[in-house]
Amino acid sequence: MNVNPTYPDHGIARELETHAHDQTVALGQAMGRRMNNGLVLLLFGDLGSGKTAFAQGLSRGLDVPSSFTVTSPTYTLVNEYPGRLPFSHVDLYRLQTPVDPDEIGLLDLFNEAGIVAVEWAQRLHPADRPACRMDLFFTVTGDTTRSIRIIAYGLDPSDLLKDIDIYSPL
Repeated sequence: MNVNPTYPDHGIARELETHAHDQTVALGQAMGRRMNNGLVLLLFGDLGSGKTAFAQGLSRGLDVPSSFTVTSPTYTLVNEYPGRLPFSHVDLYRLQTPVDPDEIGLLDLFNEAGIVAVEWAQRLHPADRPACRMDLFFTVTGDTTRSIRIIAYGLDPSDLLKDIDIYSPL
């Protein structure tokens, strides 16, 4: 775990490693529990790197009822779920780059009071990314291990990185 307060563009960074699918889910759940305000999370990474597992955990931390199955919205673009804060799960995999966020309604989602997790965020032009956000970079480092680099931009998301412990029981 590293915290680097001098990351380019004034972001606060933290690096984590998960050793199982359940730990990636637990990281999302721990972060979701700490969220009290609207926030955009941009998820970067290859297929199978843990983006959807993280989003599933995030939904549980946001108290999305267990009767909802959280899946990647690859074909629907956006799945919305009720919870303590509304949760919008976006998947840009099937779209051409660069994606115009206004054309597909993302700007409206970015400005709502809920939590928005965007898979395949690399399809957004950097200028279209909200100033206050978290970027999460998922990298496969082994059969079950993942490296997750989190960069928080803005005061509120930076606070979320404090005291996140994915190894404690949930």
